[in-house]
Amino acid sequence: MKKPQNQNMKRPNTKGTLPRLLKMLFKEYPVQLIVVALCIAVMSYASTIASIYLSDFITLIEHALEGGGWESIKSAVYSNIIEMVIIYALGIISAFTYTRIMAIVTQDFLNKTRQRMFAKMQELPLRYFDTHPHGDIMSYYTNDIDTLRELVSRSIPQLMNSTLIIVMLAVNMLRISLWMTLMVLVGVVAMIFVVKYIGGNSAKYFLKQQKSIAKSEGFIEEMMNGQRVVKAFCHEKQSGLDFDKVNEQLCDDATKANRFANILMPIMGNIGNIMYVLVAFVGGILIMLGVSNVALSPEYMGVPIAIANVVPFLGITRQFTNNVSQVSQQANSIVMAMAGAKRIFELLDETPEVDEGYVKLVNAREENGEIVECKERTGMWAWKHPHGDGTTTYTRLMGDVRIEHMDFGYVPEKTVLNDITLYAEPGQKVAFVGATGAGKTTITNLINRFYDIDDGKIRYDGININKIKKADLRRSLGVVLQDTNLFTGTVMDNIRYGKLDATDEECIAAAKLAHADGFITRLPDGYNTMLTANGANLSQGQRQLISIARAAVADPPVMILDEATSSIDTRTEALVSKGMDALMKGRTVFVIAHRLSTVRNSDVIMVLEHGRIIERGSHDKLIEEKGKYYQLYTGAFELE
Repeated sequence: MKKPQNQNMKRPNTKGTLPRLLKMLFKEYPVQLIVVALCIAVMSYASTIASIYLSDFITLIEHALEGGGWESIKSAVYSNIIEMVIIYALGIISAFTYTRIMAIVTQDFLNKTRQRMFAKMQELPLRYFDTHPHGDIMSYYTNDIDTLRELVSRSIPQLMNSTLIIVMLAVNMLRISLWMTLMVLVGVVAMIFVVKYIGGNSAKYFLKQQKSIAKSEGFIEEMMNGQRVVKAFCHEKQSGLDFDKVNEQLCDDATKANRFANILMPIMGNIGNIMYVLVAFVGGILIMLGVSNVALSPEYMGVPIAIANVVPFLGITRQFTNNVSQVSQQANSIVMAMAGAKRIFELLDETPEVDEGYVKLVNAREENGEIVECKERTGMWAWKHPHGDGTTTYTRLMGDVRIEHMDFGYVPEKTVLNDITLYAEPGQKVAFVGATGAGKTTITNLINRFYDIDDGKIRYDGININKIKKADLRRSLGVVLQDTNLFTGTVMDNIRYGKLDATDEECIAAAKLAHADGFITRLPDGYNTMLTANGANLSQGQRQLISIARAAVADPPVMILDEATSSIDTRTEALVSKGMDALMKGRTVFVIAHRLSTVRNSDVIMVLEHGRIIERGSHDKLIEEKGKYYQLYTGAFELE
């Protein structure tokens, strides 16, 4: 039965980004955020209390002017001042507390988010990395994470603060005068329409901006890695033109996003100014007409509107419109952060690499002719195979690989391998030869289960590899690739990458086996020499030798050598071949080589063409048949 090609490429669901983000925050930091919310509530109350006390002060002054005198209001004035000082002091303490807490919460949340992203990336299939530029992936950890930092540390707390202040001010306005509050509500409706229109357009272009940033970073990363090729082919001018196109798109998206974002505050500010003038004008008319007031406060209810109502109300109006503007401004930051968060959630929602395997690789030993599992390392490995009836069998790891009628294509429209059937018994050396694109490397990728086959079977020691857990399968395989990857660390660390618990002596022995010990000991610090930038201070051949040593220290029963000696000169290859022969002794080995001289001693040679095996046999047998291999061997020792 064929498997769908896009099983690991399900489109992620990114709806409800903000609620999802808030849910994550409250799940991680419930106590801290409750304390922050209480602090913001106190701070918001402290910000709105001035209007109430201003109204009280005006009432007290009017009372004094009417004949009560200073003595009649002195006690009340002092009492109000003390209350205001206490409330403002609590507001300052609350602001200090919440900012300290949010600084800790923000950095810890970003730390955990980056950990989740990196852990997720380790679970993704190779297909994901084949279809996404590396610069685009790096943008998740830089630009997109930075938008979350701004959102969590500043935008959400300020949004909460402004929203609470708006609610409290609205209550205060209703407490003073319903008629003037209705005037303010008209302006608020106008503000809502402005925010909805401008904010909607801003959100659209901020999302495009984040994608354009990722695209530009992907382009720059690609150019940096290929700088030697760019210069070798004098491609600097064309590269500059290509970058200009990417950069212009980023500039266009960023300009549109910020254009809508930047015009929002001036528009909101002017609407607030108009509202202020209208409230003052209407309030003056109401005073002159002696209109009876309607208000929540009993002291203002039913009495004619007076200056004691209008003056504090104007202050509230100014503060109200400023906070509505602040909410709209934070909406821009939230929109930008949502664009970044959406991309992050797209990564987190990617379907991980499917692993339905249940057969594990365990340490084993023989007792009374039977294989039994043990905890200590014995040098003997076995496949632990649980069955549906509750029994468990153990099969010794031998390295017997058999492929039966296998079909595969990277995309549904194009089949790369057709009806591939072969076997490699323990200790055999199987070589794949053929032109570039014939499917040689693809076969080894499928043995590793970097991709899953469409049809057919691959059996490892008689077990379908789909039943073997991927980590255990790959632990039993050693791989030396044509493109070497060395990591930041010492030479010893890079060799030990093949077996993390290997001793220094084992690593040195592996290096000697690969004939890498000679050049390593001549390095400034020998095996402790630091390597950076994929070992840029080493030659390509030296990097390849370290890669071979890394595979040697792993000591796996099956070895895959994909152009393992392609970067080594002929003299060094002769030396390495001796080490490779020792390395391959007793192991099942798959060799991919363009240099046909390196596969002469193979037990069987498979000649591939257009995804099919067209010839198979030993070197001498294929030469006798005078087919494709004979033409390749006698025509040139290099496959182009």
